[in-house]
Amino acid sequence: MNARNFRNPDRMAYTRRKFMGGIPGSKIVKFTMGNTSKKFPFRVELINLEHCQIRHNSLESARIAANRQLELKLGTELYSMKVVPFPHIVLREHKRINVAQADRFQEGMKRPYGKPTGTAARVKRGEPLIVIEVEAEGVEVAKEALERAMDKFPMQSRIFVKENTV
Repeated sequence: MNARNFRNPDRMAYTRRKFMGGIPGSKIVKFTMGNTSKKFPFRVELINLEHCQIRHNSLESARIAANRQLELKLGTELYSMKVVPFPHIVLREHKRINVAQADRFQEGMKRPYGKPTGTAARVKRGEPLIVIEVEAEGVEVAKEALERAMDKFPMQSRIFVKENTV
């Protein structure tokens, strides 16, 4: 099944893992990277521009792309990166038989319930997806890292730079 089938949140959110079995685990390894104990003066954010769902493997590939760029250019001590959305919505798929002439006996069930195949995070317009905190000389590197991460997401997003107040 393609990821575009799960992009628009048109169905009810299904999150009660207590009542279902066989949910695959999230592929996101870590949500915070870099030097999380230091306070940095600049904050570079990747802001979502559309209401949509992001699958867990898309979040993980964006995290890897951004983190690799930051580690190569800045090292592990000169940045702090955080992936904000958490994939808690369970995606279900109605499995189909993929053999020859299978279309003869798979015509029914217009909106089937399906089995769990993965997880996704619902994000609204204006929510941050990835937040990077850096020094003044690392702002351009952080923008480049977020541009690489932006290519992994299924919707429009924009990069904003501001001074860190927290």
